[in-house]
Amino acid sequence: MILNLTDLSDEPLQAQIVRQIRVRILSGELSAGEALPSIRGLGRQTQVSVITVQRAYEALERDQLIHSRRGKGFFVLSLASGRKKDMARERLYKYLEPILKSALDEGLTENEIMEEMNKIIKART
Repeated sequence: MILNLTDLSDEPLQAQIVRQIRVRILSGELSAGEALPSIRGLGRQTQVSVITVQRAYEALERDQLIHSRRGKGFFVLSLASGRKKDMARERLYKYLEPILKSALDEGLTENEIMEEMNKIIKART
């Protein structure tokens, strides 16, 4: 598994690992039952501390995206495609809601916010 981690980002390495693995699971790139690299193995590949990788895996376990089997390693949990979309929506709401509230509080209208969001989406496609 190749992850693109950088020390130049404001996002901590642990969060980068969690985000990138989450994306691969929710997009279906990593399928149910698929083994993840060992903590030490991923640490070596990414040149990151095993503690950082362990904490990232623990966060993914708390989010019920992966599970561990004693002595076997970490594996992707089976998620219904509807559940994957629900998880993505929940995360979107969690991060977007405070930003939208601030934008409204600062005087932007709903239409202005929608226009900006559409610009962002179009720039990504």
